[in-house]
Amino acid sequence: MKLETIDYQAPDSAKRFVESLHETGFGVLSNHPIQQQLVEKIYQQWYDFFNSEQKHEYLYKPETQDGFFPASVSETAKGHTVKDIKEYYHVYPWGRIPEQLKQDILAYYQQANTLAAELLAWIEQYSPEDVAQKYSIALSKMIENSQKTLLRILHYPPLKGDEELGAIRAAAHEDINLITILPAANEPGLQVKTKQGDWIDVQSDFGNLIINIGDMLQEASDGYFPSTSHRVINPQGTDKTKSRISLPLFLHPNPEVVLSERHTADSYLMERLRELGVID
Repeated sequence: MKLETIDYQAPDSAKRFVESLHETGFGVLSNHPIQQQLVEKIYQQWYDFFNSEQKHEYLYKPETQDGFFPASVSETAKGHTVKDIKEYYHVYPWGRIPEQLKQDILAYYQQANTLAAELLAWIEQYSPEDVAQKYSIALSKMIENSQKTLLRILHYPPLKGDEELGAIRAAAHEDINLITILPAANEPGLQVKTKQGDWIDVQSDFGNLIINIGDMLQEASDGYFPSTSHRVINPQGTDKTKSRISLPLFLHPNPEVVLSERHTADSYLMERLRELGVID
């Protein structure tokens, strides 16, 4: 199995994209509207930020979850015991952002949110009728003006050789949210698990956009759209000396949105954050 790259401008792009999401939980788009120049600029700006002492001035607040998360508090994926090898920064428009980084990162946040609403409309349009009827409101409406949508800037530092046994950059996990939008990172490493249990590389051609289904859309579609396991493996050889920057935008519904008979967006998020040990 190989993930097909779909031209966003093609006349049948929406249908093929949604088919890919149903089959694999992932879709890869080229020729999309997010400005590549802006992404490259953000990668460089935040690479410099992560290599500076300034990051410690923005240490995350447990109650708001915005700011800088050092490697010492990095996530341990569900079902794993070893922390991921990464540090990251949580950007919300209402949160703390270093002044020199604010303009570009918020421009990106807006661009990606606008595209996400369009992609969610595609997903709804090409959902089978019995699946579409399960959505409590239009998918694109679920994220409208959401204060929960999270932009995470990830920095996977170069490997030094003293990493904890079994630690990788991001252990296998699924995302909690509706969909995740991710510009292909500056270094490869992202892999997705097939239905047969094999790990395959996600094409990381710089300029492509990678979209994956999260648990909330899996819940809302009663499993029609699968939230697929993915991971970031450690680089080999000379690539070990390179940092990797990644910019996932996690699209979260407004808290009161009904996902299913069992869950609202808020109850689902709280359950998962407790599982991850992020909240008590």
